[in-house]
Amino acid sequence: MPLHVIEPRRLYRQIADQLRASIAAGEFPVGSRLPPERDLAHQLGVSRPSVREALIALEVEGLIEVRMGSGIYVLPADPKAARQVSAEGPLETIRARQLIESELAAHAARRMKKAQVAGLREAISIMEEQVAEGRMPTRGDRLFHIRIASASDNSVLLRLVGELWDERANPLFAQLGSHFETTRSWTIAIAEHRTIVEAIAAADAEAAREAMSLHLARSHDRFTANWTAGGTAASAAARPAPARAAVRATARKTASGA
Repeated sequence: MPLHVIEPRRLYRQIADQLRASIAAGEFPVGSRLPPERDLAHQLGVSRPSVREALIALEVEGLIEVRMGSGIYVLPADPKAARQVSAEGPLETIRARQLIESELAAHAARRMKKAQVAGLREAISIMEEQVAEGRMPTRGDRLFHIRIASASDNSVLLRLVGELWDERANPLFAQLGSHFETTRSWTIAIAEHRTIVEAIAAADAEAAREAMSLHLARSHDRFTANWTAGGTAASAAARPAPARAAVRATARKTASGA
């Protein structure tokens, strides 16, 4: 019997496959609402963020729909639905960035010159301009984090930070962002960026480390907020372009390899 390469599967993919099988077996009929994330996490013996990543994968694949303020519902089978997604989990990516970039911020506080700090403030200005135009401030955000990493004078770290940030373009991250990234959330994030800059400008390594760690922890929290809580419709109305439906279509197209 020929041997096959054994590939470790991401935890969210294992969870998604279990839920997919339950849906196929009729345990969760079309139109029914899935149990809350907390209940699923308890039943499966995993963390709630891992369940969220699994549910987002199933949404990208067209098996379920997340209705903000209501819950998660099973959709009719769609033969044109996207194939199974196997991208990096967005919440795991944020946690990885928190570990790496917190120390890079501390290092930047020890090394950055005034001109480099001015470059960080320029990146924040770009973010503010993009939000004011109703766009996702991704250009300024990426520039901000890359410039902090560049203070390390380490090409490996610079490449790593860039690659982790670029995971925002994967279909899971795009879909998750379509539910939670709003003008308000980005305005809060911009304020967090300012706190990081002030710590770096003051050459306070510990404050810079803490500010970056807190920023990415809060980013993680924003993506794991309760999507059945009240007030979500108002926040969705404040969402910068592209709109949620457009992001969903893009995510599914990316997942299907189109």
